[in-house]
Amino acid sequence: MMSVNYYEVLDVKRNALPEDIRKAYRKLALEFHPDRNHELDAEKKFTAIAEAFTVLSTPSLKAIFDNYGSNGLKNGAPKGLDTYTEPWVFGNDPKKVFSDFFGTQNPYQDIFPPLDEMGFGEKPHLSQQLKRIQSAPIVSDLLISLEEAYEGCTKKLKISRKVLNEDGHTTTQRDKILTVNVKPGWKEGTKVTFPKEGDQGPNNIPADVVFVIKYKSHPRFSRKGNDLHHTAEVQLADALCGCGISLLTLDGRDITIPVNDVITPTYTKRVEREGMPHSKNKKEKGDMIIHFNVVFPRNLSQKQKQLVRAGLSAEGSSST
Repeated sequence: MMSVNYYEVLDVKRNALPEDIRKAYRKLALEFHPDRNHELDAEKKFTAIAEAFTVLSTPSLKAIFDNYGSNGLKNGAPKGLDTYTEPWVFGNDPKKVFSDFFGTQNPYQDIFPPLDEMGFGEKPHLSQQLKRIQSAPIVSDLLISLEEAYEGCTKKLKISRKVLNEDGHTTTQRDKILTVNVKPGWKEGTKVTFPKEGDQGPNNIPADVVFVIKYKSHPRFSRKGNDLHHTAEVQLADALCGCGISLLTLDGRDITIPVNDVITPTYTKRVEREGMPHSKNKKEKGDMIIHFNVVFPRNLSQKQKQLVRAGLSAEGSSST
């Protein structure tokens, strides 16, 4: 029986590492797949490649081959006093070896694109015809405070993803830091996309990693468009007689906003250019809009009622 050198079949050295063996099989299997290669001996070579890969990627078979050659596999090799290993003959379907390697039971549809219907024109090399589909985007919220949205900030985010090894097939889990530079004025819903930073694989295009800006709840302000809204609590006397509203702004300034009008249930006070910066021109800003919650006294003494009634009656008389 003629001996076969499986290392020569895969065109690798005898001391080849497992990843070298996988890389060689990947290249040759794509090149000689009979559905794409129509040379007379393509199927025979494809089967020989599958057999060589099976032996060299299976530690027990590889150990027998390295010591006793292919005849040791097919006839049985010594493993002790008067005992031999069971004879081994490649009986697997080479297309199954192929589909198992590439991770699909239907490699013809999922891996190979269809041939040109007319069969004309030069076909690209088979290894260039591998059809890969990009995975769906990986979308996550990126929480920031209103202060960070006002001033802008830098966020460093650690992701964990699968990265292809040198053999082009196996993967290793690795961490990576992605940096998001939040621009002043960015609104909720702003998307930051890192193309192809998802899991790598032999048959897929890595997914895009997408972060969507979301605001944390804020104790003083809410944003609508480029305006900031604040609700101030005022006593009834202040609502009638005027007051000043003290506020800490998002950039850390203490401001006092005078209110001289009578505060009615629908009254609002607009302070120009104290809102959020425009994301495309941070010199432009929205306004701050103050709403009011008037706190009424729970009870009044008879004398207080008389004073209030007299004061409001006098105001009514003077206005007529």
